[in-house]
Amino acid sequence: MSKADSNKAEKAEKSGLKARLPRGFVDRRAAEIAAQGRMLETIRATFELYGFEALETPFVEYTEALGKFLPDLDRPNEGVFSFQDDDEAWLSLRYDLTAPLARHVAENFDAIPKPYRSFRNGFVFRNEKPGPGRFRQFMQFDADIVGAPGVAADAEACMLMADTLDRLGLAGQYVIKVNNRKVLDGVLATIGLGGDAQAGQRLTVLRAMDKFDKFGTEGVRLLLGPGRKDESGDFTKGAGLDGAQADKVIALLLAGGSEETPERFAFVDALLTAFGENETARAGIEELHTIAKLVDAAGYGVDRIRVDPSVVRGLEYYTGPVYEAELTFPVTNEDGQTVRFGSVAGGGRYDGLVGRFRSEPVPATGFSIGVSRLFSALQLTGSPLAEAPAKPGPVVVLVLDRDEIAAYQRLVATLRGAGIRAELYLGGAGMKAQMKYADRRGSPVAIIQGSNEREAGEIQVKDLVAGAEAARNIASNAEWKAARPAQFSCPEAEMVERVRAVLAQHFSADA
Repeated sequence: MSKADSNKAEKAEKSGLKARLPRGFVDRRAAEIAAQGRMLETIRATFELYGFEALETPFVEYTEALGKFLPDLDRPNEGVFSFQDDDEAWLSLRYDLTAPLARHVAENFDAIPKPYRSFRNGFVFRNEKPGPGRFRQFMQFDADIVGAPGVAADAEACMLMADTLDRLGLAGQYVIKVNNRKVLDGVLATIGLGGDAQAGQRLTVLRAMDKFDKFGTEGVRLLLGPGRKDESGDFTKGAGLDGAQADKVIALLLAGGSEETPERFAFVDALLTAFGENETARAGIEELHTIAKLVDAAGYGVDRIRVDPSVVRGLEYYTGPVYEAELTFPVTNEDGQTVRFGSVAGGGRYDGLVGRFRSEPVPATGFSIGVSRLFSALQLTGSPLAEAPAKPGPVVVLVLDRDEIAAYQRLVATLRGAGIRAELYLGGAGMKAQMKYADRRGSPVAIIQGSNEREAGEIQVKDLVAGAEAARNIASNAEWKAARPAQFSCPEAEMVERVRAVLAQHFSADA
């Protein structure tokens, strides 16, 4: 370590301030932002194809607007990040994008067309223990239909999920699985978990069922019963069901049979035979039959959209069909095991959420895409949408004479006025360090003007791309200085034309 670096480290240590990222949060740099933006644009275009329109809601909502769907009613900071306003009202960072939509629709009910198709994307926040792939801030992309009571809206949502994944290049590598909370509620009612008094235990059961793909039959059985301890030693309290109750729940999860999906309508009929003794479950199965009929008529085979009774969405506010998009290609998990990639999107019908703010019920359905997880999937499949576009850095105008910085600023303004990305070097280093800076910026061209060039009305244009290629074939520093590869002089008036010619030589017009 140099003396200067040592002094800096000593000063930082004395200040007591340590640069560190909070747990559960990540920084993102330009390349990832640009690549992810391409994916988001594809999603947006697909949603608009279905007639959805954009909506933006704030990060902060009144905590009461999230209501009983908070992880812990008695502690506003449990599960969500909350704080008190100056009038002592509790506010929370949004937990998802659905509750803010419900508030917006209720607040603007008479001004918006219904059914109301909207999409939103943005960050949401969870005050939960972070872990591998589990963040406290992450991005979602949602699509919802509010005001459509029939399950045709749910079928439409499933088809939109499928078409979105197709357009992202994942055709043949996913399946949209559909279930119905009425089926789940009906089965749970038969084991004594119906009604408001059992709402908390019922939610614990649903969350346990939602772990079926991750933990399998025995893991879910533990979560349905006394609880489960994970590899780190953390214990998750179970739902407290007895053996007979747990068997009934497990039977429903296993009702989907093998991976060889049966014929679409015969399979739904088999569900009706097995679980249709309960009136609520029967209604849910009949809705699943309608969805199957609609997606079948639209040409979506069982390889793309199918009924699967193991699908459970963990939130209590779902009231009807629930659905999720599962990617089927194999990946290696943290334990070195080969598993499916898993779910990247999910949602369902939530007819009671908007109605909390109004006297009449307002039907609604929709789903959310986990942006980061979907982006990881595209990276694994080698999708070009997950690659940062090959975009050159800005042209850098070097500053050799600080007393003439206005002259250099004029050169930069001329380039920008012609639509060429350009920046003025604003540091305090000399020419050699400025060239290194241009290289780190990925700059294709450096503009150099000393006092002699200024007096002559000229500039030096250095083609950094060609220069880097030439450098690989030049053996000595003396040879380099003699050759001055890829560098030429031109009148200031020709700067834009000559820079454009260099850029066209190395990059496409849309770079």
